[in-house]
Amino acid sequence: MSFEELEAVLADMGEKPFRAKQIFSWIHEKQVSDFSEMTNLSKVLRETLSKQSFLTTLHPVKVLVSKLDGTRKYLFRLADGNIIESVWMEYHHGNSVCISTQVGCRMGCRFCASTLDGLVRGLSAAEMLEQVYEMRRLMGRRVSNVVLMGSGEPLDNYNNVVRFIRLLTDGRGLGLSARNITISTCGLPDGIYRLAKEGLPVTLALSLHAPDDERREALMPIAKKYSLKEVLPACDFYFEQTGRRLSFEYSLVSGVNDTKEEAQALCTLLGGRSCHVNLIPVNPIKERNYVRSGQQAIADFKNVLEKNGINATIRREMGRDINGACGQLRRSYSETCPERLSVQAGGE
Repeated sequence: MSFEELEAVLADMGEKPFRAKQIFSWIHEKQVSDFSEMTNLSKVLRETLSKQSFLTTLHPVKVLVSKLDGTRKYLFRLADGNIIESVWMEYHHGNSVCISTQVGCRMGCRFCASTLDGLVRGLSAAEMLEQVYEMRRLMGRRVSNVVLMGSGEPLDNYNNVVRFIRLLTDGRGLGLSARNITISTCGLPDGIYRLAKEGLPVTLALSLHAPDDERREALMPIAKKYSLKEVLPACDFYFEQTGRRLSFEYSLVSGVNDTKEEAQALCTLLGGRSCHVNLIPVNPIKERNYVRSGQQAIADFKNVLEKNGINATIRREMGRDINGACGQLRRSYSETCPERLSVQAGGE
């Protein structure tokens, strides 16, 4: 519930307005997982809340810790038995968490394990929040940045994602700055236009991965529905409305999209935009035959962009030794424990 919704419910129960602030603080600041922990509420109110409502909680079923960089990858079980994955990453500038927005995904990107079994359902705002809160509780440290870049397409679960962001940024709760939140999208133009009008200055990251429609369609089936002529104007509108520099994600696949000529074509495509290109050495998955680009090819690609005035960085690999890419851990878990994920069969 938003703060206003919580106020309304408590008013209907005959409670004083200050109770909403107390409960909202318990949930979003102190991040308790049971009404019994709300010690400044009367016992009667706590019992009433327990009978009439519930707090969303996640249950860790597996945690992998990278020996390379300390990255932690969590598998969480939802109340309906579905499994999702989340990642804790430590950088010199603070701690970042990468969360899922859906159980599975229907976008079909060829290099991503999240989409191999299709979409089961979207996550609620509470289930997204609880990924952040549970990792924060388990680690005992604050979260500086939140990235909606795990399993799922955020703009395919639009209303819940926007509700999640409003709750996460509410100053009466955790109060994370919207500027410290990144939404990664395959490129759903209608969703981008809607998001631009929400008044939420989050960073928009477009999964681009190719400099033209033909090559992009080979990697991302969704590109067959939405061409770059539709997607890029939506991104430009987002920049105009929010003033937030655009971010373009480009997974480098050897022999597919990593030549100097393709880098030059990318410069032509993005020229004149206030943007940043995030180069990602593709994380191979066993179901596909894609191979990551060599170090020299990656360096040459980056140099072409920079010589043409486009800011580019090579993403630091995190958790490569623990199935760090989206969907890998969840899929490997489903293969070893298929009976535990039987709820997913025949999903939406």
